[in-house]
Amino acid sequence: MDQTATVPTTMRAISQDIAGAPDVLKLVETQRPRPGRGEILVRVHAAGVNPADWKTRERGVFATGATPPFTLGFDVSGVIEQVGVGVTLFQVGDEVFGMPRFPHPAGAYAEYLTAPARHFAPRPEGLTHLQAGALPLAALTAWQVLVDTADVRPGQRVLIHAAAGGVGHLAVQIAKARGAYVIGTAGEAKHELLRSLGADELIDYRTRDFAETLRGVDVVLDSLGGPSWARSLRTLRPGGTLVSIIPPDDTFPAEEAEAAGVRAVFMLVEPDRAGLREIASLVEAGRLRVVADHVFPLEEAARAHILGETGRTTGKIVLSVAP
Repeated sequence: MDQTATVPTTMRAISQDIAGAPDVLKLVETQRPRPGRGEILVRVHAAGVNPADWKTRERGVFATGATPPFTLGFDVSGVIEQVGVGVTLFQVGDEVFGMPRFPHPAGAYAEYLTAPARHFAPRPEGLTHLQAGALPLAALTAWQVLVDTADVRPGQRVLIHAAAGGVGHLAVQIAKARGAYVIGTAGEAKHELLRSLGADELIDYRTRDFAETLRGVDVVLDSLGGPSWARSLRTLRPGGTLVSIIPPDDTFPAEEAEAAGVRAVFMLVEPDRAGLREIASLVEAGRLRVVADHVFPLEEAARAHILGETGRTTGKIVLSVAP
């Protein structure tokens, strides 16, 4: 059966011709992409909004130095409309979620995108597209930090900075699912939510200095960078691990970490079908939930970026693309 006849040849998308402030994001009508060998065409229902999005909008694609024009968006949840030659994992009509092509923008701020089939997994049962679209980048980041990089074990003490943020609130739950004692930094107003997600100890960064009061930590997930790197080292036991998801600069304390007998590394998240499946399993077991703080229609992507850049959101921001 010809599955291509019902798919439009054009689509709405958010594009930018120059790097800059949120107002460079414009709604355009453009050609729909076609899936190549090993790729799928996904009808996008929801696209997550991440710090990587507004940093890319402002500076260009950080991994390659590529410049506009491009369409942003790393997170996606949607329905497969076409499958390319050689794809056996999925069929037309399957519902999927993923973080394809990262660190290159997948182009999720659009009605359709194409990407390698193995960058996706089936959408977790029980989640709406809006919830699933909020998961991939943040959840894979937390998973790859805590499981693949730090190998968190039962009984270990894990410190998660910005614990109520997009990565943080998922990391709290993943660390708890691994049997860790979870410590989070966040404003007092967000403590109730974090307790409901399983945090064991919470520090209001406005009133308590974590670097002065915490010791014997096994793993730190640092999403802040800058001064927090060196201060986080002070909390770690010998043999502990600091994992930053902020690209290091000349203030990254690699030598200090070595002298203190701890490991300090930067981790860049990667597309990961196996990780997505593990995350979906946690969701379906009721051990992981995503908080979607604000939902915007596709055409209001600029507003979503303005809100995200305040740094005051809880959980994730999502663009609703298809009904």
